[in-house]
Amino acid sequence: MLLNLIVFQQPSPVNQLVGFLPILLIFAIFYFLLFLPMQRQRKQQQKMLAELKNGDTVVTTGGIVGTIVTINNDDTLILRVKPDNLKLQVARNAVSGLVTEEKQ
Repeated sequence: MLLNLIVFQQPSPVNQLVGFLPILLIFAIFYFLLFLPMQRQRKQQQKMLAELKNGDTVVTTGGIVGTIVTINNDDTLILRVKPDNLKLQVARNAVSGLVTEEKQ
């Protein structure tokens, strides 16, 4: 007789949404703390690479510091490296940043 009185309740849709809320919150935190800054940094890097010109002093990803002599059409750069004025050909994407006058 007691078994007949037990009523099984269906979970309400609100409870399911509250259950997914922490997961959605974690994804939002990851987006704002990881993905958004990485996208901004990538855009700044591409803007810097597009604005390179002759005479700019740059640092490559390998740590080579040189002055741009020529920018070729095939996305390569000719760098003059001191002290022997050695000329190196590197890919444009190998440039990691510009050297300002303060860093020299």
